[in-house]
Amino acid sequence: MNTLQILFSISMAAWLITEILYKNMLKSGKEDKKDKDKSTLNILWMAIPFSIAASVSTSYMTQFPITEDTWILYLGEAFIWIGIIFRFIIIKSLGKYFTVDVTIKENHQIKKEGFYKYLRHPSYSFSLLTSLGLGLYLNNWLSLILAFLPPFFAFLYRIKIEEQALMEQFGDEYLEYRKKTKKLIPFIY
Repeated sequence: MNTLQILFSISMAAWLITEILYKNMLKSGKEDKKDKDKSTLNILWMAIPFSIAASVSTSYMTQFPITEDTWILYLGEAFIWIGIIFRFIIIKSLGKYFTVDVTIKENHQIKKEGFYKYLRHPSYSFSLLTSLGLGLYLNNWLSLILAFLPPFFAFLYRIKIEEQALMEQFGDEYLEYRKKTKKLIPFIY
């Protein structure tokens, strides 16, 4: 096993461990308004493992290379690590307001600084960057589609549900914030 393969194995383990820790440690509390999730957490926990398993399996069963060059493996691995690290930073920056289920906490406030100055859902952006990195690392067009699209659509559904809850809670303040920011990609979308 070469160094890049070892690094890939470590990054996949880190991705899995951090997501399991987030899921188990960052749930809403008893006093939170947590009837808002509408199964988005369950959908994400089906979509992401499915996309990982399907994309990796497909990379072994088919040959549809994106490129013959090895730079794509390094780019994919870089995206995986950037996604994992920055998602952690963003979750930490939200502190007690970050939960894995769509929840309105007591004294909840809209965060508008840092990454949130440009994006309404930077945690999801970096999670999707990790998925994109996986697809690029596997260097297979079908794997890229399978790694990225299921989580992307699951996050779009979650964003819809989450933004409904935020609109109900914050009204015009959230509407104004939405006008000044993008969902997932700075300055674009």
